[in-house]
Amino acid sequence: MSQENFGSDVSPVTNMTSGSPPDMVQTQEQFIEWALKEYERPLIGYAQGFVHDWERARDVVQDTFIRLCQQDVAKVRDGVKTWLFTVCRNRALDVLRKDSRLVEMDEKKLLKIPGNTVSAADLLEKEELHNRLDAYLQRLTPNQREVIVLKFQQGLSYEEISRVTGLTPGNVGFLLHHALKRLREWIPREWANQQDES
Repeated sequence: MSQENFGSDVSPVTNMTSGSPPDMVQTQEQFIEWALKEYERPLIGYAQGFVHDWERARDVVQDTFIRLCQQDVAKVRDGVKTWLFTVCRNRALDVLRKDSRLVEMDEKKLLKIPGNTVSAADLLEKEELHNRLDAYLQRLTPNQREVIVLKFQQGLSYEEISRVTGLTPGNVGFLLHHALKRLREWIPREWANQQDES
């Protein structure tokens, strides 16, 4: 799969569990397999927002899962989603620091939704929608963009976002509130109404 095509394969996580594996997952091997299946794609999309490169994002996520393999399952089992996103974020930031580059998150690739059976016109319309939304998201601060992605795309709670980013839950709420307020001010009313009707 090419780097260009990967962005269109990243979709919002709608079927994530609460972050704990099902009871049938007993062994460490089963736990790792379950975690890979459940979180690998969302983590790659999240890491790609930091490093802007699909292969490097995969490397970051691979490092994250290597670290998971080294953990005591009992200690991370109940909060594995938060643990994975925190380790992934820290690893991605380490990569950026090592390269002496600070890169803003690229929401465009994270927000692409796959469409296997849609027409070319629908794809163009979705692309235009993503481009317009991305333009608005890019006007937010990096912290605001990150909490928006973690909350609305990855489905993390305020507490989970707090643990991932190191911000207090109150600060997370403040950033989300102001980011959403700014987006409501910027997004043209007729565009928002058009999206509600579709």
